[in-house]
Amino acid sequence: MGAGHPERPERLAAIKDRLIASGLDILLHHYEAPLVSREQLERVHDPKYVDSIVEQSPQPGRLAWIDPDTAMNEHSLNAALRAAGAVVLGVDLLMSGKEQCAFCNVRPPGHHAEHNRAMGFCFFNNIAVGAAHALQHYGLQRIAIVDFDVHYGNGTEDIFRAEPRVMVFSTFQHPFYPYSGADTHLPNMINVPLPAGTRSAPYREAVEQYWLPALRKFKPELIMISAGFDAHCDDHMAGLCLVDEDYAWVTRHIKNIAAETAQGRIISTLEGGYELDALGRSVHAHLAVLAD
Repeated sequence: MGAGHPERPERLAAIKDRLIASGLDILLHHYEAPLVSREQLERVHDPKYVDSIVEQSPQPGRLAWIDPDTAMNEHSLNAALRAAGAVVLGVDLLMSGKEQCAFCNVRPPGHHAEHNRAMGFCFFNNIAVGAAHALQHYGLQRIAIVDFDVHYGNGTEDIFRAEPRVMVFSTFQHPFYPYSGADTHLPNMINVPLPAGTRSAPYREAVEQYWLPALRKFKPELIMISAGFDAHCDDHMAGLCLVDEDYAWVTRHIKNIAAETAQGRIISTLEGGYELDALGRSVHAHLAVLAD
């Protein structure tokens, strides 16, 4: 997205390098993300909006600014199509029984992308595309989306606010970009705004009080995670103060509930996380739990 932009290719390299250095990488199965289909995109995005993103893809060497902090170069459209396609593939792998958990190491992120609007570094709502695929293709009736990014997933709310088969659980810093979520009162949205400076203990108390009982009551058949790691104390783009072990801790709780109600099925997809060393460590902590 241009020199100095935090949503940069080095994010994925930092994750890969950490997994290789830790030895975890050799224990994982690797898949190439396919291109998402037009049909799969249009389950959650307006066709005219999809057309507009395709049409704005620029010529080589140029940037096309979609909103004040979201830009495309000539490779961005392909990357966005594969990011959404990765989550669809993850659904297929889990529902076929080939895998039990999947992590989509993708960029650009997706949870800010609304039905007909790109924003916050996001073009297509990757996790929403995957959830809609699970609903449509596999007939699931209860999907939980757990979002622990430091920013509220306004796009996921916009797409699923009237869909009772999808329940969204979010913790996020408030007030903070995109300045929404705290006043959302919907039966399928469990939103937990947290003030800047929140550390491990109050974060864990909020998860135990608000998320876990509602998750168990909902009895999801599939749990999907919008895995943003920008609430880390080392990530200075925001003001929450989580540490590596907090991501392992919340992942263990999610995994326990998945074992109870969802045959262990969990799909996690990368959202935020911009301090490279903290991002690599946090993803490693997350995947070490998912992979036992």
